Amino acid sequence: MQDNKTFMSMINNVLHTDGFYFATDYDLTHTLQRLANTSPEFQEMSLLERADQRFVWNGHLLREFLAQPEVHKFVFPVIHGFIDMRSSCINGKVFEWSIISRRSCFRAGVRYYVRGIDSEGHPANYVETEQIVQFNSSKASFVQTRGSIPFFWSQRPNLKYKPKPQISKTVNHLDGFQRHFDSQVILYGKQVILNLINQKGSEKPLELAFDKMVADLGNGMVKYIAFDFHKECSRMRWHRLQILLDMVAEMQDELGYFLVDADGKVLLHQDGTFRSNCMDCLDRTNVIQSMLAQRALQSQLRKMGVLHVGQQIEEQVAFGKMFKNAWADNADACAKQYAGTGALKTDFTRTGKRTHWGLVMDGWNSMIRYYKNNFSDGYRQDSIDLFLGNYAVDESDWTTPLREPKDWKFLTLPIVMVVAFSMCIICLLMAGETWTETLAYVLFWGSASVVTSGLILFNGPDFVDAPRLVQKEKLD
Repeated sequence: MQDNKTFMSMINNVLHTDGFYFATDYDLTHTLQRLANTSPEFQEMSLLERADQRFVWNGHLLREFLAQPEVHKFVFPVIHGFIDMRSSCINGKVFEWSIISRRSCFRAGVRYYVRGIDSEGHPANYVETEQIVQFNSSKASFVQTRGSIPFFWSQRPNLKYKPKPQISKTVNHLDGFQRHFDSQVILYGKQVILNLINQKGSEKPLELAFDKMVADLGNGMVKYIAFDFHKECSRMRWHRLQILLDMVAEMQDELGYFLVDADGKVLLHQDGTFRSNCMDCLDRTNVIQSMLAQRALQSQLRKMGVLHVGQQIEEQVAFGKMFKNAWADNADACAKQYAGTGALKTDFTRTGKRTHWGLVMDGWNSMIRYYKNNFSDGYRQDSIDLFLGNYAVDESDWTTPLREPKDWKFLTLPIVMVVAFSMCIICLLMAGETWTETLAYVLFWGSASVVTSGLILFNGPDFVDAPRLVQKEKLD
Protein backbone atom coordinates (compact mmCIF):
# COMPACT_ATOMS: atom_id res chain seq x y z
CA MET A 1 0.00 0.00 0.00
CA GLN A 2 2.79 2.40 0.89
CA ASP A 3 4.69 1.61 -2.32
CA ASN A 4 1.51 2.14 -4.34
CA LYS A 5 1.03 5.57 -2.76
CA THR A 6 4.63 6.44 -3.66
CA PHE A 7 4.21 5.32 -7.27
CA MET A 8 0.97 7.30 -7.57
CA SER A 9 2.60 10.39 -6.13
CA MET A 10 5.38 10.02 -8.72
CA ILE A 11 2.86 9.93 -11.56
CA ASN A 12 1.10 12.99 -10.11
CA ASN A 13 4.45 14.73 -9.78
CA VAL A 14 4.97 14.48 -13.55
CA LEU A 15 1.37 15.36 -14.41
CA HIS A 16 1.60 18.53 -12.32
CA THR A 17 4.74 19.68 -14.13
CA ASP A 18 4.11 22.73 -16.30
CA GLY A 19 4.54 22.50 -20.04
CA PHE A 20 2.27 19.73 -21.37
CA TYR A 21 0.38 20.62 -24.55
CA PHE A 22 -1.96 18.92 -27.01
CA ALA A 23 -4.10 19.96 -29.99
CA THR A 24 -7.13 18.23 -31.47
CA ASP A 25 -6.74 19.54 -35.02
CA TYR A 26 -3.02 20.29 -35.46
CA ASP A 27 0.02 18.02 -35.37
CA LEU A 28 2.18 19.62 -32.68
CA THR A 29 4.89 16.95 -32.97
CA HIS A 30 6.02 17.96 -36.48
CA THR A 31 7.51 21.16 -37.90
CA LEU A 32 5.80 23.07 -40.70
CA GLN A 33 8.43 21.87 -43.15
CA ARG A 34 7.91 18.20 -42.29
CA LEU A 35 4.13 18.59 -42.54
CA ALA A 36 4.50 20.23 -45.98
CA ASN A 37 6.55 17.28 -47.27
CA THR A 38 4.08 14.51 -46.44
CA SER A 39 1.93 12.24 -48.56
CA PRO A 40 -1.90 12.25 -48.78
CA GLU A 41 -1.84 8.93 -46.89
CA PHE A 42 0.03 10.62 -44.04
CA GLN A 43 -2.55 13.41 -43.90
CA GLU A 44 -5.35 10.87 -43.54
CA MET A 45 -3.72 9.17 -40.55
CA SER A 46 -4.82 10.00 -37.03
CA LEU A 47 -2.65 12.35 -34.98
CA LEU A 48 -1.60 9.41 -32.81
CA GLU A 49 -0.43 7.27 -35.74
CA ARG A 50 1.54 9.95 -37.53
CA ALA A 51 3.11 11.66 -34.52
CA ASP A 52 6.88 11.98 -34.20
CA GLN A 53 7.51 9.48 -31.40
CA ARG A 54 10.45 11.51 -30.09
CA PHE A 55 8.04 14.08 -28.73
CA VAL A 56 5.03 12.00 -27.61
CA TRP A 57 5.20 12.06 -23.82
CA ASN A 58 2.01 10.06 -23.25
CA GLY A 59 3.06 7.26 -25.60
CA HIS A 60 3.42 4.71 -22.79
CA LEU A 61 0.02 5.62 -21.36
CA LEU A 62 -1.58 5.20 -24.80
CA ARG A 63 0.07 1.86 -25.65
CA GLU A 64 -3.19 -0.12 -25.35
CA PHE A 65 -5.00 2.27 -27.72
CA LEU A 66 -2.47 1.78 -30.53
CA ALA A 67 -3.88 -1.66 -31.39
CA GLN A 68 -7.44 -0.27 -31.61
CA PRO A 69 -7.73 1.94 -34.74
CA GLU A 70 -11.40 2.60 -34.04
CA VAL A 71 -10.52 4.72 -30.97
CA HIS A 72 -7.57 6.64 -32.48
CA LYS A 73 -9.76 9.67 -33.22
CA PHE A 74 -10.32 10.08 -29.47
CA VAL A 75 -6.63 9.94 -28.58
CA PHE A 76 -4.15 12.81 -28.87
CA PRO A 77 -0.38 12.92 -28.49
CA VAL A 78 0.89 15.22 -25.74
CA ILE A 79 4.16 17.12 -26.09
CA HIS A 80 6.26 18.53 -23.26
CA GLY A 81 8.11 21.82 -23.52
CA PHE A 82 6.85 25.31 -24.23
CA ILE A 83 4.39 27.05 -26.56
CA ASP A 84 3.78 30.78 -26.88
CA MET A 85 1.55 32.33 -29.54
CA ARG A 86 1.31 36.09 -29.99
CA SER A 87 -0.47 38.48 -32.35
CA SER A 88 1.82 41.34 -33.33
CA CYS A 89 1.73 44.46 -35.49
CA ILE A 90 4.57 46.18 -37.35
CA ASN A 91 4.03 48.94 -39.93
CA GLY A 92 0.28 48.47 -39.50
CA LYS A 93 0.51 44.83 -40.59
CA VAL A 94 -0.83 42.23 -38.17
CA PHE A 95 0.90 38.84 -38.05
CA GLU A 96 0.97 35.80 -35.76
CA TRP A 97 4.24 34.79 -34.15
CA SER A 98 4.82 31.56 -32.20
CA ILE A 99 7.47 29.48 -30.45
CA ILE A 100 7.07 25.73 -30.04
CA SER A 101 9.71 23.84 -28.04
CA ARG A 102 9.38 20.06 -28.11
CA ARG A 103 11.34 18.07 -25.52
CA SER A 104 12.32 14.55 -26.51
CA CYS A 105 10.97 11.73 -24.36
CA PHE A 106 13.99 9.59 -25.32
CA ARG A 107 16.69 9.80 -22.65
CA ALA A 108 14.48 12.17 -20.69
CA GLY A 109 15.28 13.10 -17.13
CA VAL A 110 16.84 15.63 -14.82
CA ARG A 111 20.04 17.61 -14.96
CA TYR A 112 22.76 15.53 -13.28
CA TYR A 113 21.28 12.05 -13.67
CA VAL A 114 20.83 12.23 -17.45
CA ARG A 115 23.81 13.45 -19.46
CA GLY A 116 25.36 12.57 -22.82
CA ILE A 117 23.72 9.97 -25.08
CA ASP A 118 22.42 6.42 -24.94
CA SER A 119 23.41 3.52 -27.20
CA GLU A 120 20.77 4.54 -29.76
CA GLY A 121 22.28 8.02 -30.09
CA HIS A 122 19.51 9.83 -28.21
CA PRO A 123 20.98 12.78 -26.25
CA ALA A 124 19.83 14.05 -22.89
CA ASN A 125 17.71 17.22 -22.74
CA TYR A 126 17.11 17.22 -26.48
CA VAL A 127 14.77 20.02 -27.56
CA GLU A 128 13.55 20.97 -31.02
CA THR A 129 12.48 24.64 -31.07
CA GLU A 130 10.45 26.02 -33.97
CA GLN A 131 9.71 29.71 -34.48
CA ILE A 132 6.67 30.26 -36.71
CA VAL A 133 5.39 33.43 -38.44
CA GLN A 134 2.00 33.66 -40.19
CA PHE A 135 1.02 36.67 -42.31
CA ASN A 136 -1.82 36.83 -44.86
CA SER A 137 -2.05 33.00 -44.85
CA SER A 138 1.63 32.61 -45.76
CA LYS A 139 3.80 30.86 -43.18
CA ALA A 140 7.48 30.76 -42.32
CA SER A 141 9.38 28.73 -39.76
CA PHE A 142 12.92 28.50 -38.40
CA VAL A 143 13.98 25.36 -36.54
CA GLN A 144 16.86 24.89 -34.10
CA THR A 145 17.85 21.98 -31.87
CA ARG A 146 19.70 21.63 -28.61
CA GLY A 147 20.95 18.53 -26.84
CA SER A 148 23.57 17.24 -24.42
CA ILE A 149 27.13 16.71 -25.71
CA PRO A 150 26.54 13.54 -27.76
CA PHE A 151 28.91 10.97 -26.37
CA PHE A 152 29.02 8.91 -23.18
CA TRP A 153 29.73 11.09 -20.16
CA SER A 154 28.23 11.67 -16.73
CA GLN A 155 28.21 14.25 -13.95
CA ARG A 156 26.82 12.61 -10.84
CA PRO A 157 25.81 14.87 -7.92
CA ASN A 158 28.08 14.44 -4.89
CA LEU A 159 27.27 17.49 -2.69
CA LYS A 160 29.92 19.58 -4.45
CA TYR A 161 28.63 22.75 -6.10
CA LYS A 162 29.82 21.64 -9.53
CA PRO A 163 30.60 17.91 -9.82
CA LYS A 164 33.43 17.06 -12.19
CA PRO A 165 32.18 15.60 -15.49
CA GLN A 166 33.48 12.12 -16.29
CA ILE A 167 33.96 10.76 -19.82
CA SER A 168 33.40 7.01 -20.00
CA LYS A 169 36.54 5.03 -20.87
CA THR A 170 34.87 1.67 -21.51
CA VAL A 171 32.56 2.31 -24.47
CA ASN A 172 32.84 3.08 -28.17
CA HIS A 173 31.88 6.75 -28.24
CA LEU A 174 32.00 7.09 -32.02
CA ASP A 175 29.26 4.50 -32.55
CA GLY A 176 26.61 6.39 -30.55
CA PHE A 177 27.98 9.72 -31.81
CA GLN A 178 27.55 8.62 -35.43
CA ARG A 179 24.03 7.30 -34.79
CA HIS A 180 23.06 10.67 -33.37
CA PHE A 181 24.34 12.75 -36.26
CA ASP A 182 23.19 10.30 -38.92
CA SER A 183 19.64 10.70 -37.60
CA GLN A 184 20.02 14.49 -37.34
CA VAL A 185 21.22 14.77 -40.94
CA ILE A 186 18.32 12.60 -42.16
CA LEU A 187 15.78 14.67 -40.20
CA TYR A 188 17.17 18.18 -40.66
CA GLY A 189 19.97 18.22 -43.23
CA LYS A 190 23.27 19.99 -42.55
CA GLN A 191 24.33 20.32 -38.92
CA VAL A 192 26.18 23.33 -37.52
CA ILE A 193 27.26 22.49 -33.96
CA LEU A 194 27.62 25.46 -31.63
CA ASN A 195 29.48 24.20 -28.56
CA LEU A 196 29.33 26.95 -25.92
CA ILE A 197 31.12 25.25 -23.02
CA ASN A 198 34.29 26.51 -21.32
CA GLN A 199 37.57 25.68 -23.05
CA LYS A 200 39.44 25.43 -19.76
CA GLY A 201 38.89 23.85 -16.35
CA SER A 202 36.64 20.84 -15.83
CA GLU A 203 34.71 21.42 -19.08
CA LYS A 204 37.83 21.44 -21.30
CA PRO A 205 38.10 17.63 -21.77
CA LEU A 206 34.51 17.58 -23.08
CA GLU A 207 35.28 20.29 -25.63
CA LEU A 208 38.44 18.51 -26.82
CA ALA A 209 36.61 15.18 -27.10
CA PHE A 210 33.71 16.75 -29.01
CA ASP A 211 36.07 18.43 -31.47
CA LYS A 212 38.02 15.19 -32.01
CA MET A 213 34.89 13.12 -32.59
CA VAL A 214 33.56 15.48 -35.24
CA ALA A 215 36.96 15.23 -36.97
CA ASP A 216 36.92 11.41 -36.67
CA LEU A 217 33.35 11.29 -37.98
CA GLY A 218 34.48 12.92 -41.21
CA ASN A 219 30.95 13.85 -42.26
CA GLY A 220 30.87 16.87 -44.56
CA MET A 221 27.30 17.60 -43.45
CA VAL A 222 28.46 18.25 -39.86
CA LYS A 223 30.41 21.41 -38.99
CA TYR A 224 31.79 22.14 -35.52
CA ILE A 225 32.21 25.59 -33.96
CA ALA A 226 33.49 26.07 -30.41
CA PHE A 227 32.77 29.36 -28.67
CA ASP A 228 33.85 29.86 -25.05
CA PHE A 229 30.74 31.75 -23.91
CA HIS A 230 31.90 32.54 -20.38
CA LYS A 231 35.37 33.67 -21.44
CA GLU A 232 34.08 35.90 -24.23
CA CYS A 233 31.32 37.45 -22.09
CA SER A 234 33.29 37.77 -18.85
CA ARG A 235 33.22 41.11 -17.00
CA MET A 236 29.76 41.90 -18.47
CA ARG A 237 31.07 42.09 -22.07
CA TRP A 238 27.92 40.58 -23.53
CA HIS A 239 28.24 42.60 -26.73
CA ARG A 240 30.94 40.09 -27.70
CA LEU A 241 28.23 37.55 -28.56
CA GLN A 242 28.09 39.42 -31.85
CA ILE A 243 31.43 37.74 -32.64
CA LEU A 244 29.67 34.37 -32.83
CA LEU A 245 26.73 35.75 -34.80
CA ASP A 246 29.08 37.27 -37.36
CA MET A 247 31.02 34.00 -37.50
CA VAL A 248 27.92 31.98 -38.43
CA ALA A 249 25.98 34.60 -40.42
CA GLU A 250 26.96 33.15 -43.79
CA MET A 251 26.13 29.63 -42.60
CA GLN A 252 22.73 30.76 -41.35
CA ASP A 253 21.97 32.32 -44.72
CA GLU A 254 23.00 29.06 -46.39
CA LEU A 255 20.79 26.92 -44.11
CA GLY A 256 17.89 29.29 -44.67
CA TYR A 257 14.36 28.87 -43.37
CA PHE A 258 11.06 27.38 -44.50
CA LEU A 259 8.51 29.55 -46.33
CA VAL A 260 5.15 28.62 -47.88
CA ASP A 261 2.79 31.06 -49.59
CA ALA A 262 -0.96 31.52 -49.08
CA ASP A 263 -1.71 28.89 -51.76
CA GLY A 264 0.39 26.27 -50.01
CA LYS A 265 3.26 26.50 -52.51
CA VAL A 266 6.65 25.94 -50.87
CA LEU A 267 8.96 28.84 -51.73
CA LEU A 268 11.96 28.10 -49.49
CA HIS A 269 13.30 25.11 -47.56
CA GLN A 270 15.46 25.07 -44.44
CA ASP A 271 18.45 22.90 -45.43
CA GLY A 272 19.93 22.34 -41.99
CA THR A 273 19.86 23.36 -38.35
CA PHE A 274 22.07 24.86 -35.69
CA ARG A 275 22.59 22.28 -32.95
CA SER A 276 23.52 24.30 -29.85
CA ASN A 277 24.73 23.04 -26.50
CA CYS A 278 26.39 24.13 -23.32
CA MET A 279 26.71 21.84 -20.28
CA ASP A 280 22.98 21.79 -19.46
CA CYS A 281 21.74 23.05 -22.87
CA LEU A 282 19.73 25.67 -20.97
CA ASP A 283 21.10 29.09 -20.15
CA ARG A 284 23.95 29.83 -22.59
CA THR A 285 22.18 27.81 -25.28
CA ASN A 286 18.93 29.77 -25.04
CA VAL A 287 20.72 33.12 -25.27
CA ILE A 288 22.37 32.11 -28.56
CA GLN A 289 19.22 30.47 -29.94
CA SER A 290 17.18 33.62 -29.31
CA MET A 291 19.74 35.74 -31.17
CA LEU A 292 19.80 33.38 -34.17
CA ALA A 293 15.99 33.30 -34.13
CA GLN A 294 15.82 37.09 -34.18
CA ARG A 295 18.13 37.22 -37.19
CA ALA A 296 16.00 34.62 -39.02
CA LEU A 297 12.80 36.45 -38.10
CA GLN A 298 14.09 39.72 -39.49
CA SER A 299 14.79 38.06 -42.84
CA GLN A 300 11.39 36.32 -42.84
CA LEU A 301 9.43 39.51 -42.08
CA ARG A 302 11.25 41.37 -44.84
CA LYS A 303 10.52 38.55 -47.28
CA MET A 304 6.83 38.53 -46.31
CA GLY A 305 6.56 42.30 -46.66
CA VAL A 306 6.00 43.14 -42.99
CA LEU A 307 9.34 44.90 -42.53
CA HIS A 308 10.56 47.41 -45.09
CA VAL A 309 13.99 46.94 -46.65
CA GLY A 310 16.60 48.22 -44.23
CA GLN A 311 14.28 48.12 -41.20
CA GLN A 312 15.67 46.35 -38.13
CA ILE A 313 13.72 44.36 -35.55
CA GLU A 314 15.66 46.22 -32.86
CA GLU A 315 13.86 49.40 -33.96
CA GLN A 316 10.44 47.84 -33.23
CA VAL A 317 10.37 48.53 -29.49
CA ALA A 318 6.99 46.93 -28.63
CA PHE A 319 7.57 43.81 -30.70
CA GLY A 320 11.19 43.54 -29.54
CA LYS A 321 10.09 43.49 -25.91
CA MET A 322 7.48 40.80 -26.61
CA PHE A 323 9.98 38.73 -28.61
CA LYS A 324 12.64 38.83 -25.89
CA ASN A 325 10.19 38.02 -23.09
CA ALA A 326 8.82 35.03 -25.02
CA TRP A 327 12.30 33.59 -25.56
CA ALA A 328 13.14 34.18 -21.88
CA ASP A 329 9.90 32.37 -20.92
CA ASN A 330 11.00 29.53 -23.19
CA ALA A 331 14.32 29.41 -21.32
CA ASP A 332 12.57 29.32 -17.95
CA ALA A 333 10.22 26.52 -19.02
CA CYS A 334 12.99 24.29 -20.39
CA ALA A 335 15.17 24.98 -17.35
CA LYS A 336 12.44 24.15 -14.81
CA GLN A 337 11.73 20.87 -16.58
CA TYR A 338 15.40 19.77 -16.59
CA ALA A 339 17.19 21.61 -13.77
CA GLY A 340 14.33 22.44 -11.39
CA THR A 341 14.54 26.26 -11.54
CA GLY A 342 14.09 29.05 -14.04
CA ALA A 343 16.93 29.76 -16.45
CA LEU A 344 19.99 31.87 -15.70
CA LYS A 345 21.01 34.89 -17.78
CA THR A 346 17.39 35.67 -18.74
CA ASP A 347 17.91 39.34 -17.88
CA PHE A 348 20.01 39.55 -21.05
CA THR A 349 17.40 37.66 -23.09
CA ARG A 350 14.61 39.93 -21.79
CA THR A 351 16.38 43.30 -21.99
CA GLY A 352 19.45 42.83 -24.19
CA LYS A 353 21.61 43.86 -21.22
CA ARG A 354 23.34 42.00 -18.39
CA THR A 355 22.37 43.57 -15.05
CA HIS A 356 23.63 43.31 -11.48
CA TRP A 357 20.13 42.33 -10.35
CA GLY A 358 20.25 39.57 -12.95
CA LEU A 359 23.47 38.32 -11.37
CA VAL A 360 21.79 38.26 -7.95
CA MET A 361 18.82 36.29 -9.32
CA ASP A 362 21.21 33.87 -11.04
CA GLY A 363 22.91 33.29 -7.69
CA TRP A 364 19.55 32.59 -6.05
CA ASN A 365 18.50 30.18 -8.79
CA SER A 366 21.90 28.48 -8.60
CA MET A 367 21.41 27.84 -4.86
CA ILE A 368 17.94 26.35 -5.48
CA ARG A 369 19.38 24.19 -8.27
CA TYR A 370 22.10 22.97 -5.93
CA TYR A 371 19.55 21.87 -3.33
CA LYS A 372 17.20 20.21 -5.83
CA ASN A 373 19.96 18.50 -7.80
CA ASN A 374 21.38 16.96 -4.63
CA PHE A 375 18.32 16.31 -2.48
CA SER A 376 15.21 15.88 -4.64
CA ASP A 377 16.19 15.02 -8.21
CA GLY A 378 16.39 11.27 -7.60
CA TYR A 379 12.66 11.29 -6.93
CA ARG A 380 12.03 13.47 -10.00
CA GLN A 381 14.07 11.09 -12.18
CA ASP A 382 12.14 8.10 -10.86
CA SER A 383 8.86 9.90 -11.56
CA ILE A 384 9.82 10.55 -15.19
CA ASP A 385 11.03 6.97 -15.73
CA LEU A 386 7.81 5.58 -14.28
CA PHE A 387 5.63 7.91 -16.34
CA LEU A 388 7.44 7.13 -19.61
CA GLY A 389 7.46 3.38 -19.01
CA ASN A 390 11.25 3.14 -18.58
CA TYR A 391 10.46 1.36 -15.32
CA ALA A 392 7.57 -1.09 -15.08
CA VAL A 393 6.05 -1.98 -11.72
CA ASP A 394 5.88 -5.76 -11.25
CA GLU A 395 2.78 -6.33 -9.13
CA SER A 396 3.83 -9.92 -8.38
CA ASP A 397 7.16 -8.82 -6.92
CA TRP A 398 6.84 -7.93 -3.25
CA THR A 399 10.31 -6.43 -3.11
CA THR A 400 10.67 -2.97 -4.61
CA PRO A 401 13.70 -0.66 -4.90
CA LEU A 402 11.75 1.94 -2.91
CA ARG A 403 12.58 0.22 0.35
CA GLU A 404 16.35 0.01 -0.03
CA PRO A 405 17.82 0.77 3.42
CA LYS A 406 20.07 3.78 3.86
CA ASP A 407 23.69 3.35 4.88
CA TRP A 408 24.53 4.06 8.54
CA LYS A 409 26.50 7.14 7.50
CA PHE A 410 23.35 8.75 6.11
CA LEU A 411 21.85 9.19 9.60
CA THR A 412 24.87 9.25 11.89
CA LEU A 413 27.19 11.82 10.33
CA PRO A 414 24.63 14.64 9.82
CA ILE A 415 23.44 14.25 13.42
CA VAL A 416 27.01 14.39 14.74
CA MET A 417 27.77 17.43 12.57
CA VAL A 418 24.66 19.33 13.71
CA VAL A 419 25.31 18.53 17.38
CA ALA A 420 29.00 19.51 17.12
CA PHE A 421 28.21 22.78 15.32
CA SER A 422 25.45 23.61 17.83
CA MET A 423 27.78 22.95 20.77
CA CYS A 424 30.43 25.16 19.18
CA ILE A 425 27.93 28.05 18.96
CA ILE A 426 26.72 27.43 22.53
CA CYS A 427 30.31 27.50 23.81
CA LEU A 428 30.88 30.83 22.09
CA LEU A 429 27.69 32.32 23.56
CA MET A 430 28.15 30.84 27.08
CA ALA A 431 31.79 31.52 27.81
CA GLY A 432 33.57 29.41 30.44
CA GLU A 433 35.30 30.68 33.56
CA THR A 434 38.51 31.39 31.63
CA TRP A 435 39.17 32.18 27.96
CA THR A 436 41.43 29.12 27.70
CA GLU A 437 38.56 26.87 28.82
CA THR A 438 36.21 28.52 26.28
CA LEU A 439 38.84 28.20 23.52
CA ALA A 440 39.36 24.52 24.30
CA TYR A 441 35.62 23.77 24.06
CA VAL A 442 35.26 25.79 20.85
CA LEU A 443 38.28 24.07 19.27
CA PHE A 444 37.01 20.62 20.26
CA TRP A 445 33.47 21.06 18.95
CA GLY A 446 34.64 23.12 15.97
CA SER A 447 37.09 20.38 15.00
CA ALA A 448 34.37 17.73 15.39
CA SER A 449 32.09 19.79 13.14
CA VAL A 450 34.78 20.27 10.48
CA VAL A 451 35.82 16.59 10.50
CA THR A 452 32.25 15.31 10.15
CA SER A 453 31.59 17.87 7.39
CA GLY A 454 34.66 16.59 5.59
CA LEU A 455 33.50 13.00 5.97
CA ILE A 456 30.08 13.91 4.57
CA LEU A 457 31.66 15.61 1.53
CA PHE A 458 34.06 12.67 1.06
CA ASN A 459 31.07 10.31 1.03
CA GLY A 460 28.94 12.80 -0.94
CA PRO A 461 27.31 10.24 -3.31
CA ASP A 462 25.83 8.42 -0.27
CA PHE A 463 23.97 11.55 0.83
CA VAL A 464 22.37 12.70 -2.41
CA ASP A 465 18.87 11.69 -3.45
CA ALA A 466 19.66 9.09 -6.13
CA PRO A 467 17.11 7.40 -8.44
CA ARG A 468 15.95 4.00 -7.26
CA LEU A 469 13.83 2.72 -10.13
CA VAL A 470 16.57 2.21 -12.74
CA GLN A 471 19.31 -0.35 -13.01
CA LYS A 472 22.74 0.79 -11.86
CA GLU A 473 24.33 -0.03 -15.22
CA LYS A 474 21.83 2.33 -16.85
CA LEU A 475 23.07 5.17 -14.64
CA ASP A 476 26.76 4.56 -15.35
